[in-house]
Amino acid sequence: MIRRFLAFFFFTAILWSLPVSAQTFETDEDLLKWVKSLKYETNLVPLSNKDGKLIANIQVPKGYKYLNPKDSKIVLENVWGNPPSDPGLGILFIASETPLDLGSYAITIDYVDEGHVDDEDSKEIKYDELLSELKEASKEESEQRKKDGYSGLELVGWASAPYYDSAAKKLHWAKEYKFEGTETNTLNYNIRILGRSGYLLLNVLGDITVLKRVEGDVGRILKSVEFSEGNRYADYDSKIDSLAAYGIGGLIAGGLLKKAGLFAVIGGFLLKGAKLLIPAAIGLFYAVRRFVFGKGKPEDTASGPGDKET
Repeated sequence: MIRRFLAFFFFTAILWSLPVSAQTFETDEDLLKWVKSLKYETNLVPLSNKDGKLIANIQVPKGYKYLNPKDSKIVLENVWGNPPSDPGLGILFIASETPLDLGSYAITIDYVDEGHVDDEDSKEIKYDELLSELKEASKEESEQRKKDGYSGLELVGWASAPYYDSAAKKLHWAKEYKFEGTETNTLNYNIRILGRSGYLLLNVLGDITVLKRVEGDVGRILKSVEFSEGNRYADYDSKIDSLAAYGIGGLIAGGLLKKAGLFAVIGGFLLKGAKLLIPAAIGLFYAVRRFVFGKGKPEDTASGPGDKET
């Protein structure tokens, strides 16, 4: 179940445009040998974008270990069985665990360069109302999944209510999902750290049983990651930098999904019974539009958060 859960999460939450990894394992012994050879990092680690430019640094929190993007890609594709996957900026593992004995959770790290996220709306968001809109959207998504032959889902509620630190420019929240046919609910814990022209995206992969541990560690995790000089939120220059099409509400509502056109693609790859951590309903963005683009604009026809012309 853990492997299927991880495979689906990465497939839907991360772009999969890279070529297949050349690393293959002909036997279980080959796989075990490779896993044992992994070189984790536990100190200060620079995080660079795909062009090699330094974006941020992470001081790996105590009790964790960091795996670089190259090896993370092999874990995603050849150990966990994902399609060709973008490894982002790497993965944080619990210090005592490996990709083969993932007993609790792992944390993916990525950077989204979609413009400077204006946080002014954070002062006005009514999270109870936003949750109600998300629940309604998840009901519609559940019905569609059933029609398509997949398991239904229910957004139970906030596992951890959204909290935005306006001084540190760091946001975190968690949702709890229940999937038909599963005994244990799914945890969707999200961390966002805002920068000059985008944000760092950390996602916790696990089920609801790890919530207390994550909540106990989230403070250390948040403190461990900082943008580098020139990439900080305060470095934003309105004369040369672009703004994101969404604010804090948009991040919570679903800023990960890039384009409405992606939804049709996702549906074609879902495994029956797979867990959907980010509701992929086109109607989601219209249902929560006022939280994304501001109140008093119901007539707007703007696309959802993250949508851009290509």
